[in-house]
Amino acid sequence: MPLSTEEQIRIDLAVTFRIVAYLGMHEAVANHFSAALSPDGKKFLLNPKWKHFSRIRASDLLLLDADDVGNNERNDVDATAWSIHGQIHQRMPQVRVVLHLHPVYTTAISAMKNPAILPIDQNTARYFNRVSFDTMYGGMADTVEEGARLAGLLANNHRLIMGNHGVMVTGTDIGVAFDDIWTLERACQILVTALSTGQPLNVLSDAVAEKTAQDWEGIPDFSRQHFEEMKAIIIRENPSVLD
Repeated sequence: MPLSTEEQIRIDLAVTFRIVAYLGMHEAVANHFSAALSPDGKKFLLNPKWKHFSRIRASDLLLLDADDVGNNERNDVDATAWSIHGQIHQRMPQVRVVLHLHPVYTTAISAMKNPAILPIDQNTARYFNRVSFDTMYGGMADTVEEGARLAGLLANNHRLIMGNHGVMVTGTDIGVAFDDIWTLERACQILVTALSTGQPLNVLSDAVAEKTAQDWEGIPDFSRQHFEEMKAIIIRENPSVLD
């Protein structure tokens, strides 16, 4: 029997947490992913407060309503998660998935005076002129106002480098969003490694970087298949994710 839409989204989102832990991109019991269920985006799934990514199951995900101010007072909802994800889903119904992480290399780039992702290879070029930047870090993002501000910074981009903080990637489906945040971390790893040599960077021309970014945008099925392959590995090794 085919799974319902909610069942499938629960499984895919739970698998995403497990993949990120498997790849070592998580941070303790922090960070949050969400996925919209309703057409207006206001009803969405979110991971429970302070549960390790490697243990999250489909049934663990919380079903929240962005209009319910009481969610911010629940013991199982992290205040920062509610502030960021609640505001994005409420204000941006076209966004179906929100992934927020503090991965090492992307966060390192976010802490630089100029956090631009210079196009020096195929991965970094994917983000040429396609990332928004926040340079106004002011502590934990635990207010509605801060969530609204971050939503506004996304503008027409799917990605936000959060200065001195981490990264947020949004998307229309889980597979593409996962591959995006993974490739962004890989791009920042390549850039940090190249910078560490102390040698001048051979930066691609704007024309080549733009063409490469457009080529990436033309193969979303590559991203979805990357997710499906990782999903198969996780389910084989950790079938409890489906519970």
